[in-house]
Amino acid sequence: MFHDNNDRDIFYSKMLQLVVPIVIQNLLSAAVNSADVVMLNYVGQSSISAVSLASNYAGVLFMVYYGLGTGATLLSAQYWGKKDMQAIRVIEGIALRFSMLITLLFSGFALFAPELMMRLFTSDTELIHIGAGYLRVMSFTYLCWGFTEIYLAILRSVGRVTIAMVLNVTAFSLNILLNAVFIFGLFGAPRLGAVGVAIATAVSRAVELIGCIVVSFLFSRDLKLNPIYMFISNKPLLKDFIQLALPALVNDLSWSVAFSMYSVILGHLGTDAVAANSLVVIVRNFGTVLCFGTASAGGILLGNVMGENDMERAKEYASKLLKLTVITGAIGGVLILIATPLVLHFAKLSETAMHYLKYMLLINTYYVMGAAVNTTLIAGVFRAGGDTRFGLICDSIDMWCYAVPLGFIAAFVLKLPVLVVYFLLCTDEFVKWPWVIKRYRSGKWLQNITRDDLFVKEDAH
Repeated sequence: MFHDNNDRDIFYSKMLQLVVPIVIQNLLSAAVNSADVVMLNYVGQSSISAVSLASNYAGVLFMVYYGLGTGATLLSAQYWGKKDMQAIRVIEGIALRFSMLITLLFSGFALFAPELMMRLFTSDTELIHIGAGYLRVMSFTYLCWGFTEIYLAILRSVGRVTIAMVLNVTAFSLNILLNAVFIFGLFGAPRLGAVGVAIATAVSRAVELIGCIVVSFLFSRDLKLNPIYMFISNKPLLKDFIQLALPALVNDLSWSVAFSMYSVILGHLGTDAVAANSLVVIVRNFGTVLCFGTASAGGILLGNVMGENDMERAKEYASKLLKLTVITGAIGGVLILIATPLVLHFAKLSETAMHYLKYMLLINTYYVMGAAVNTTLIAGVFRAGGDTRFGLICDSIDMWCYAVPLGFIAAFVLKLPVLVVYFLLCTDEFVKWPWVIKRYRSGKWLQNITRDDLFVKEDAH
């Protein structure tokens, strides 16, 4: 019994060490997005709507980085449990290779065909024009982002969450400051509105990349942000990365594109629906910060334990993590409920948009619980053991065979009211629960995915 209590204390102690910096990072990320919306609120509803729609493009790219990052994390976390630093460096190089290829593609479209990208989300000429200017500037930001997101994910996988947090805090704080400067024309700067938001983001991401390089050579010498890692060849690890990480990437990308389709559906239901949804996304991001941070931290901790080959302890930790998730999901719902009257008081939207905003926020008070449980199990617990294919199949069927068709039929065939369409879209997380919980109980995700003797035939420098 003493051992159980001691192990429980170790679990919560390690979770706290990982969760707090991750939650602070996620909070600041949400703060940057909300600062954009709050400041653009004073510029006009069109600017809010345009940036909100254009951000879906970056949202898809972020999910690419998240997929690659979590794929690299699930491998690195287990090799960290095994204390194999060389394998982790190779994994970083492989992830950077994929990241740069995809980033160049996204940056090219944002720079040379931004109007085409905006037309995917809206037919409004004014929103297309504003959003295209925003995307052009953001194309340079993506190149910095491609390096930093992978490196910070690798740092988190080996428990160096504080370094990652400090770098993010610096970038996000600078972003908020520069937002104010370029949106309102402070200190003699021109008033640039939506384009100002993009410039602020570009500068802060460049500073974050420089910070990553400096930190990696001063405080993390055994694990640098080093482009040379991209050219290290190791066929077994490349094979593992493709088999384990790419399903996670395709899963996140498929989910992200499907989730962007929600914005496409709402975007064609009018600017009031778009403006209301852009504020709802911000509030929901704050509401899910704690539960998503818990999922990330839990995945890292479970990976470390499975890399040590201690499957019984991994099973116990997963059970504790799920209970913790239910609590954090409930807290997220209460936070959205508390925030609702404040948001309604300060929002400067049309009367129709305000009506939508109120009820969309109320729907999200319970929606976060569905998202919390699924994210923890699919992106945390299952991925920690290399079980990435289940999430890909489950999410793809749920989003593309259920939620997206349901949304299109409700909006454009049945022509149901905006709030009914939104409610139907928000049933997607709960439809998955029976299959996700059944998979968790099966224990098929409990695996040690590390290899022995990876570098026996190679020069180990």
